[in-house]
Amino acid sequence: MGETIRERDEVGAARESGRTSVVIIGAGINGISTFRDLAMQGVDVLLVERDDFASGATAASSHMIHGGIRYLENGEFRLVKESVQERNGLLKTAPHYVKPLETTIPIYSTFSGILAAPLRFLTHKQGKPTERGAFLIKVGLTLYDTFSRDGGTVQRHRFHGRKKSLAALPELDPNIKYTATYYDASVHDPERLALDVLRDGEAAHPGARALNYVEAVGLDASGVLLRDRETGSEFHVAADVVVNASGPWTDLTNEALGTGTTFMGGTKGSHIVLDHPGLLEATGGREIFFEHSDGRIVLIYPLKDRVLVGTTDLEADPREPARCTEEEVDYFFALIAHVFPTIAVDRSQIVYRYSGIRPLPHHDDTAPGFVSRDYRIERRQDAGMPAVLSLVGGKWTTFRALGETLGDRVLAELGRERSTSTKGVRIGGGNGYPKTPRRRIEWLRQNVGDTARGRVLFTRYGTRAADVADFLALENDEPLLGDALSTRELAWMVEHEKVQHVGDVVFRRTSLAFTGDADVDAIRTIAAALAPLLGWDAVRTDAEIDDTLSTLRDAHGVDATGSAHLAR
Repeated sequence: MGETIRERDEVGAARESGRTSVVIIGAGINGISTFRDLAMQGVDVLLVERDDFASGATAASSHMIHGGIRYLENGEFRLVKESVQERNGLLKTAPHYVKPLETTIPIYSTFSGILAAPLRFLTHKQGKPTERGAFLIKVGLTLYDTFSRDGGTVQRHRFHGRKKSLAALPELDPNIKYTATYYDASVHDPERLALDVLRDGEAAHPGARALNYVEAVGLDASGVLLRDRETGSEFHVAADVVVNASGPWTDLTNEALGTGTTFMGGTKGSHIVLDHPGLLEATGGREIFFEHSDGRIVLIYPLKDRVLVGTTDLEADPREPARCTEEEVDYFFALIAHVFPTIAVDRSQIVYRYSGIRPLPHHDDTAPGFVSRDYRIERRQDAGMPAVLSLVGGKWTTFRALGETLGDRVLAELGRERSTSTKGVRIGGGNGYPKTPRRRIEWLRQNVGDTARGRVLFTRYGTRAADVADFLALENDEPLLGDALSTRELAWMVEHEKVQHVGDVVFRRTSLAFTGDADVDAIRTIAAALAPLLGWDAVRTDAEIDDTLSTLRDAHGVDATGSAHLAR
């Protein structure tokens, strides 16, 4: 039943049409943004993703929307300016997911790094790690503020000495000399923000379609050969332009399309999530952002009543699954001890680990921390074949600007003019989002109810929660996991958000995995509720449970000894 519905609806429609103007391969945030941009121009576009939407590098981020203050040292002034402008824009267009983030840097010296910084700037070599002192950080933040001006969207930075710093954050290392505090932004639910952008694209134009679990397996003179990974069936879609937005897997996609490239050189970034009330309180609600003794930039910050700690920057092979290793966990524990020396942490407090590969360009001997985070577009076209545009690089914060830039290149290939811009366009559940606590309460009472369940829906969907609540009210709705999930909400996710697997719900449509609430019972409950919606028999349902638990234990580095929540 599940495969029949899928074949008749989503994939079946793409198969029957057999033709589109543009095929985008890769539904991470940059592919999705380009999809929305082209749909808003009235371009027929098909977006395909071999796994679930926003399941690769997009889901493995540090949950930050930031200008990238450290990119100033790389000389990437254009990228920093664009990033802070896009950050300020997202605070307005996606206020349901993007929130201001107060960020504090602990500083141990006044003038350290002054001699080393020019060498790093000129050569992009890491050299011997040297801590940045207050003088360098002050210069950087002053420059950062000039890029950040936008009618007071974020506050300017401030410096404090040891006494005021420890009064505000008493668990900080007492050996600090200063702290610097500035504002960036966080994205609380990156996968859901990506899904909102995608749904806006689908709504913008009837010729815009998006398919998950469909992979590109070949290219010929008229278009792209696709394979439905749910059914194993293959079909062909003719297209004038192909966009390869596969992130760190761009070279592998080009290989599948018949052209060898060496554009990419991604690095692995891992994170852990801790259920640790003491550490949560110690952060004072702020992100703690600093340079560790090995020269890597690391962060500790509160999110969803948990504490996120990251990140590493290690060379990685995109052919191999990215995993958070025990050595990386030890590294994270060491940096926590460096900043908060009186707070003990251990593996029993880890509720989630994740790791991903950044879509960085090939960088030879350039140190990972100095590889450009900017993006470029590479064009290839063999005789008689459609043009293939490969996206190299890109980061979460600049997805809108990147999508517009890539959209312009596609429009030029098609000989079409831009009709509208995505700049300033509200995203999904950010439309009509109430700006003050009082208005939020009023909105809740009028649309979903000012209850625990209503607040969960509002947090998860923004103002789209009103549509979800109307859907829930159409039939009997039973709670599955208390206020966190219900039977009708799962039906909404299947019908409107293209859920195909239990993992889609656990990892990307909700925060259950991130917060450590995806225990065995929860996964079994979700699987049992999805089974009639997707036509699964008992064998398929058990396989879904096993696959989801395996993903938690393996790919995300969670096991029964490291995270007790799976053993409950």
